[in-house]
Formats: sequence, structure tokens, C-alpha cells
Amino acid sequence: MKARLWQFFFLFYAFASIENIFAEESKKNIKDIKEQNIMSVLYQQTAAERMAGSLQTFKLAKQAIDKALADPSWSALPGQNTRDKKPAIIVDVDETVLDNTAYEARMILNGTSYPEGWIRWCKEAVATEVPGAKDFLNYAALKGITIFYVTNRVFQLKEATKKNLSNLGIPWDQAKDTILMRGENNWDSDKGPRRALVGNEYRVLIMVGDNLGDFVDAKENNLIASKRKNIVKDYTDYWGVKWFMLQNVAYGDWEGALYNFDYSLSPEEVHKTRIKSLDSQGN
Repeated sequence: MKARLWQFFFLFYAFASIENIFAEESKKNIKDIKEQNIMSVLYQQTAAERMAGSLQTFKLAKQAIDKALADPSWSALPGQNTRDKKPAIIVDVDETVLDNTAYEARMILNGTSYPEGWIRWCKEAVATEVPGAKDFLNYAALKGITIFYVTNRVFQLKEATKKNLSNLGIPWDQAKDTILMRGENNWDSDKGPRRALVGNEYRVLIMVGDNLGDFVDAKENNLIASKRKNIVKDYTDYWGVKWFMLQNVAYGDWEGALYNFDYSLSPEEVHKTRIKSLDSQGN
């Protein structure tokens, strides 16, 4: 009996040790993958070039507002009926208005991956302003334009998002619901239905984002990389005129497209896919 008891404890601790080894190895693999993001996050956080590009984008968007207001047929929504509609703009939130690269840095340092820590980070309401966003949005508000924030933050973060915007002096309409979030009204990550809802009542002058899905529906966004580039070409007349794209090299659907939007891949599979996606021939 005593021998069997010792055998049981030996096997228990052996299995526990093996599980701990696998857990540590898995954590190491995640940390290794996140560390591949160091240069991207450092670019977002420290590069003067990133700041210049962001300021430039918002300056051009600001100039476009005046042109749009002067032309009653102007719309950033393809095919929209603009007659008798009040002016509005649609902007994304994360990496368009609010800079969350501190969260990206935390994941690298802690060896974690999204969504771990994301809700906690958002509730801190300490994200900084994407350079130029505040000036652009205050200019739009001064012109009497309604600002709609169409974001894929979950709706449980609405109050935290409002707090963060207010902390930065970024305007949002307190008289009506203009922060449209994922999970509200059965909205999923496809922003198309929310843009259409805004377009039913408002003439959308400008759209600003950092992801292709901030401008087109999921069926045009959730494609392989080469097809996404073709979608960009289909809307050539909109870029820099009615649609304004900010650069986000840290994350986005551009990365998901590499994996065919399969986020169940292991760290090893992610790494192999990244290597395989590199073009060393200049094609």
C-alpha cells in the first residue's frame, strides 16, 4: 500500500512537472513572437517620421473638410444619397485617435499576447493622442460637423473610451450616441453596417482610419494580402481626398491577411508564416 502511495505521488509530480515545462515553453514561444514586434512598436513610439506622417495626414483631412462643406454632393460613402443630410465625419479610435502603443510595449516586455491585458489597459484611460488628431477633430466640431467614432472596442469599454477622449480634450457629442462600438446592437467587427447607419441620416464628408476595414466592408477587407491591395486600387479616387489612412506598423488586418485570418495558429506556425511571406526577389 505504501509503495503504491509513493508511486502515485511520483507520477503526480512527474505529470505536474511536464505540464509546467510545456507551460513555460509556450510562454517563451509567445514572448519570442512578441519580441519580433519591437522595431514596429519603437517606430510607432519614437520615430519623427511617424509623427510627421500623422500630422501630414490630419492636415490634409482638415483641408478636405472645407472642400466637402462647399460641395453639397460630396460624400465619403460610395453611392450615398447626400440630399438634405447634415454633415458628419467617421473616424476609427485605436491608432487613429488614441495611441495604444504603450499596451503593445507591455505585451513585449511581459511576454503576453492580445487580448490579455487589453481591457485593463483601456480602463486605465491613459492612451495618448495620435499626433494631429485633436486639432483635426476640434476643427470639425467647430464647423458644426458631427463626429462619429466607429470602433471595434467592445461596448463594455464605452465609458472608459469617453473618459480617455475627455482627458485629452478630444470632442465627442454628449447629446447623442456617436461612439459606435462592437457588440452593441448585434454589431460584429464589420464596420460596414455602422457606417451605413450613420449614412442614413448624415452626409459623411471624411473617413479616417488605420486599417482597410475602417473604409470598406468585411468582404473586401478579409482577403489575402494581394487581393487587399487590389481593393485599395479600386478606390484610388478616394485616398487622400475623402479617405485618409494613418500608418500602423504594429498590428492590424494586414497581419491577419498573412495567416488567412486564422488566429488559432501556434507561435511556431505564426513565425513560419511570417518567414514564408517575405519577398527576397522584389516581386
